[in-house]
Amino acid sequence: MKIGIDAIAMDTPDFYVDLVKLAQVRGDDPDKYTIGIGQDEQAVPPSSQDIVTMGANAATKLLTPAIRASLGMVLVGTESGVDASKSSALFIHDLLALPEWVRAVELKEACYGGTAALMMARDYIAAHPDKTVLVIAADIARYGLATAGEVTQGAGAVAMLIKAEPHIMTIEDDSVYRSESIDDFWRPVYQDTAIAQGKYSTEQYLAFFQAIWSRYQTQRHHTASDFAAMTFHLPYTKMGKKALKLVLPDTDEATGERLQRRFEASTRYCRRVGNIYTGSLYLGLLSLLDNDTSLKAGDRIGLFSYGSGAVAEFFSGILQPDFAAQLHAANHAKMLADRQELTVPEYEAVFSDKVPYDPEDYRSDPTYYHGQFVLTGVIGQERQYQQR
Repeated sequence: MKIGIDAIAMDTPDFYVDLVKLAQVRGDDPDKYTIGIGQDEQAVPPSSQDIVTMGANAATKLLTPAIRASLGMVLVGTESGVDASKSSALFIHDLLALPEWVRAVELKEACYGGTAALMMARDYIAAHPDKTVLVIAADIARYGLATAGEVTQGAGAVAMLIKAEPHIMTIEDDSVYRSESIDDFWRPVYQDTAIAQGKYSTEQYLAFFQAIWSRYQTQRHHTASDFAAMTFHLPYTKMGKKALKLVLPDTDEATGERLQRRFEASTRYCRRVGNIYTGSLYLGLLSLLDNDTSLKAGDRIGLFSYGSGAVAEFFSGILQPDFAAQLHAANHAKMLADRQELTVPEYEAVFSDKVPYDPEDYRSDPTYYHGQFVLTGVIGQERQYQQR
């Protein structure tokens, strides 16, 4: 039985900041951001947008009456949870008015959470082939204004339907994964900005990939030439490019050219949205599918997932005969094109207007409401969501 991605959609805030202009204000060479890091624009989420609203906005594009009736689980991978106890999946379940006879769970392991949800969904479908699982990978990356990590911030969500006999891509049973407790990146529960050991984290990302890729080739008997494309977790696009370079020395010229060309297609959305943690790998996959029309049914796509702390996994998927008909590239292009650019002072004001880590009531600014679902505030320590 084939199991995999039957439908996929994204959501990102209506606002962004141009990183060339940000570099100029910060006194940096713009090439440091656009070439050295590999980012052009960065999504800016107002306080009325969080992982719940973005996840619901992405998921609502996929839901039909038949899908609702077949749902068995709602899984949210995130490291931007809105509550230390209650699952963000339950808030999303409520906003989408989903059936009560489902499991609704949130999974956390840094940027790996979306892949953990995908693999849990795959296993569930293997045991319940008549069911569908809604997987959402949603996050907001925050490091602070004028910090070393500022250029790798971002916000967004990717929603996927996982089913038997999928229309877009199978998830093959060929995973190789690795776990090790390291301190390369973390976020204490009392703050909304992450702490990153940047150089060390990059080294670990690459070391995990190299070890897993070597083991994958030995165990699964696939080489780079078997892949039409490889996609990577993209905290920033240059990171994935460094990983791909570890593969290229052992490939022939045609394979190397193909992988590099399609890697660039996989980075287009990330270059404009920024880092969305658990969703970054799947934003890259969606970018590849939307932007490379030379892909064909039967092509094998490699996916590398990395979550600091750290867990990593490499697996593959096979494109299905009618995959292109299931995509909505024009809608995604319009979503990005229609966003409003913020000046750097406006971006700084929006970034600083955040839901506080204290019991005081808070109301978000309606000026920045976006999408079908918004967070209107936190009243009496209860989050207030609204469908517009």
